[in-house]
Amino acid sequence: MSSTYLLSMLVGYVLTVAVETAVLLALLSRRHPVRVRVFAGVWLTACTYPVVWLVLPPLFDERWQYLLVAEVFAPVAECALFWFAFVRRLPPDRRATLRDFAAIVLANLASFGMGEVAHHFRAFERLAVG
Repeated sequence: MSSTYLLSMLVGYVLTVAVETAVLLALLSRRHPVRVRVFAGVWLTACTYPVVWLVLPPLFDERWQYLLVAEVFAPVAECALFWFAFVRRLPPDRRATLRDFAAIVLANLASFGMGEVAHHFRAFERLAVG
């Protein structure tokens, strides 16, 4: 694994956290305090990001297959983690829980979109050049 790849991974992580935290801050249900919403933006990405960048890529020959698996894995795993960490001990509120899960999925879609734009413009390749 090259240092360029690790630098791209780090920059991608910071951008992903920025995008996803903004979405979660705005869209998670109000039963979660701001500190939980901000923490979730950093922590959920920290849990799934290494799998998406380090574990999954070598398993697929085609980029579309990797993206399909990675972009299903991340929100599903993050919803499960969020539920275990922040929701399960709360009084049942189906609507709020669905809102939380929708916010997590939207956060992932937003960061995926940002990543695709970066990929299209070869932003990560440009990091390697300097």
